[in-house]
Amino acid sequence: MPCLLAASPDARETVLVVGDSISAAYGMQLEQGWVSLLDERLKTEKPSYRVVNASISGDTSGGGLRRLPKLLTSYTPRIVVIELGGNDGLRGYPISQLRENLKQLVSLSEQAQAKVLIVPMEIPPNFGKLYTDAFRASFADAAEGTSATLAEFPLSSVALDGTLMQPDGIHPTGDAQPIIMESVWRALKELL
Repeated sequence: MPCLLAASPDARETVLVVGDSISAAYGMQLEQGWVSLLDERLKTEKPSYRVVNASISGDTSGGGLRRLPKLLTSYTPRIVVIELGGNDGLRGYPISQLRENLKQLVSLSEQAQAKVLIVPMEIPPNFGKLYTDAFRASFADAAEGTSATLAEFPLSSVALDGTLMQPDGIHPTGDAQPIIMESVWRALKELL
């Protein structure tokens, strides 16, 4: 079930976040997550915007792609933030499938007149260099030839710090959420 932060009609422009557990505040209260912190930032710095968090823990790029058309119709977002792919990689899905799904997510969003921010993910190196490198490149490949903006990996200063990661080593803690939000904000503010 998506963790929708805003479900009622609103005159403000919508930033739609379509993501997985990283955006769905896995292991903590939804209000602690980076998406909620982003909504708070927008209230003070860009009050004409609001956030709709349509992220689902465990979701893949394919799941996001199936859900996106209805979300675009329901919320007519000005900006779509795509934070998907990590679960594709962890499940060893073909990189060509991930790349195509990401391209389709961008294409559908742009056809709906939304700006797109792609938030890339990384996977552990145990999948091998070839797969890991191809996974990393798939996000830039999806943005190529489009108007989409590619953010930096938001966990770059978090993932290797054990104090900022939950015991599973995959999900960031509550203390990491402001760091993640700031990372996404640096790219997002240019689209607002």
